Amino acid sequence: MSKHFETNSIRITPSKSNQKEHSAPIYLTSSFTFESAEEARATFSEEIQGNIYSRYANPNSSDLIEKICAAEGTEMGIATASGMAAMFGSIASLLQQGDHVLASRSLFGSTHQLLTRVFPKWGITSTYGDISDIDNWEKLVQPNTKMLFIETPSNPGLEIIDLEWAGNFAKAHNLILVVDNCFATPYLQQPAKWGAHIVTHSATKYIDGQGRVLGGLILGTAELMKEVQFFTRHTGPAISPFNAWILSKSMETLGVRMDRHCENALKTAQYFEGNSELENVKYPFLKSHPQHHLALKQMKHGGGIITLTVKGGEERARKFIDHLQMISITANLGDSRSIITHPASTTHSKLSVEERARVGISDGLVRLSVGLEHVDDIIEDVERALHLSK
Repeated sequence: MSKHFETNSIRITPSKSNQKEHSAPIYLTSSFTFESAEEARATFSEEIQGNIYSRYANPNSSDLIEKICAAEGTEMGIATASGMAAMFGSIASLLQQGDHVLASRSLFGSTHQLLTRVFPKWGITSTYGDISDIDNWEKLVQPNTKMLFIETPSNPGLEIIDLEWAGNFAKAHNLILVVDNCFATPYLQQPAKWGAHIVTHSATKYIDGQGRVLGGLILGTAELMKEVQFFTRHTGPAISPFNAWILSKSMETLGVRMDRHCENALKTAQYFEGNSELENVKYPFLKSHPQHHLALKQMKHGGGIITLTVKGGEERARKFIDHLQMISITANLGDSRSIITHPASTTHSKLSVEERARVGISDGLVRLSVGLEHVDDIIEDVERALHLSK
């Protein structure tokens, strides 16, 4: 294994057939055969290693997991059918009735729904902490708190949480630290280096990078991942072999793609910062970002997401979006194509007005996922739409 991210992402291809293929094949099979009844017994009892059933593992998902674990610096991983399957599995597999989750207030809308509407049905409760007041988090820990769940950068507010602080806080209170690393990807940041026990991804986003397939990842320590493995094997959120193959191939270009995403995003953010039609431009590597120093500390680059707060609230924001000619209107992100989203009316619409305000989602805020097009074309499209939406 190389010490370089780019080399490992390309060269880790452990599954090969007897055909001497250069590129990994797709293993479209639901099950695997055994040479004898004894081999089947020994494989099921884990006395020997081997594939059993694609709900458990498949060579394509194993390839993907090995690449991601090498990138994140984790011991073990599970690939799931979607990002939200990974979020759900990372919590449900490690907690039980009566446990409590302490979470950062700025979370993706569906993760918020899990914590506030789904898990309470099973007696798992949660409390939100404000990252702008981390000194108050000590008071939020309860006797039954078992997990600290955070996103950094957050979706969509781009809040940055100090991973070193989070690792130390979790250790001091004997908490399982789970970090959603979707926005940063393992190319830009590795939470496990700072003490994260579990790292999650919606691989649908930057890991795929072209808006093709769904996938999720749960990565972490071998001890905890044994519990996650048991849970996911028997609840069934397995990734398809085809999707795993796509994502594994996409890892080969993640580094070069993220370099371009970040370069384009920084140039776009710098161009529009101070624009008279915008109340705010937020990007982790802008000096004006409230946690700029933390972004520099723990991220290689600033990522591919910018938020623009358009003057005139929701009505003006929607007009701005409708006047874009190149940038796509869709709820995804991390695509090769630039994408615009109005979180207040889409991805975070189930949050109350007060809840959105607490995580910095105003009616005028739009989330721009900056793609791989020429940056001049991205800037021109945004500038034209701002002018026409007056």
